[in-house]
Amino acid sequence: QVQLVESGGGLVQPGGSLRLSCAASGSIISIGVMGWYRQAPGKQREKVATITMVGTTTYADSVKGRFTISRASAKNTVDLQMNSLKPEDTAVYYCTADRILTSTGYKGGYWGQGTQVTVSS
Repeated sequence: QVQLVESGGGLVQPGGSLRLSCAASGSIISIGVMGWYRQAPGKQREKVATITMVGTTTYADSVKGRFTISRASAKNTVDLQMNSLKPEDTAVYYCTADRILTSTGYKGGYWGQGTQVTVSS
């Protein structure tokens, strides 16, 4: 079993920045790819970013150039630096992890409880 706990969400005005963090515990030896998803009211869940054990990253087109995903050397912590935030970034952000070693078709086998990010004036 893998437990994921997110932190760092909150309220920020448009153009501002937030940094989300996720700590994994339990059977972390099983973790390969980690990533972030988000879900806004009335919208489908969106894959925001992923990162492999060797640091290969992917990003949704909607966040490229604004968000950066990173992973600690211990590979049990993943962060998401969010810059130039827009109102449309408002969502619950979920930390995810999976046993797979590549990001192809990544969906996340383990999910955290989510942290709210609200971008508003």
